[in-house]
Amino acid sequence: MTINRIDLEDLLHRLREVHPDLRPISAGDVVVANWVRLKCRYGCKAYGKHLGCPPYSPTPEETRKVLEEYCMGVVARFEAVPDPAVPPQRLHHHLWGSIKAVHETIFQLERSAFLAGYYKAFGFNALPCTFCETCIPEEREGAVDPTEGRNCRHKDRVRPSMEACGIDVFATLERAGYDLAVLDSYSKGAALFGLVLLD
Repeated sequence: MTINRIDLEDLLHRLREVHPDLRPISAGDVVVANWVRLKCRYGCKAYGKHLGCPPYSPTPEETRKVLEEYCMGVVARFEAVPDPAVPPQRLHHHLWGSIKAVHETIFQLERSAFLAGYYKAFGFNALPCTFCETCIPEEREGAVDPTEGRNCRHKDRVRPSMEACGIDVFATLERAGYDLAVLDSYSKGAALFGLVLLD
């Protein structure tokens, strides 16, 4: 049995109809590092509160193994539009609308690639999920069993964030040709990125 799928150039054209700001990247250029999840565990207020984040998301070791099964992907860039009514120190809520746009678009890119015959397509988002106001782990007292993921209200669309899986986003984006800098002020414009693996 052969898989009927469009060629890569046609796929990229189709994906750019969903979101125009895309760059191809080799799966081998996606950098995974063990230290990345420490930033989630010891720096993010959302740690343990979302099913797409640690400790529920794939570990760096699992991510490395998954990447070995792909040859390429596309990086999607989004301009972040902050909510001026929310202080920037509450980053997740300050960028809520932008994060939600990333998550919805990454799902659509993955779905478009799947329907074009790239059945292994899988997306990674930026920052914690925004499909619900609160996630199941936030609504429960005490520790949440990892199998709670089966009760996710948007299980079909939720994908883990890159950083939640141990992907070094800065190093990966540099390899994709982006010129990056660490922002030293909340007043500076930010961009958000997602990734869809393809094979």
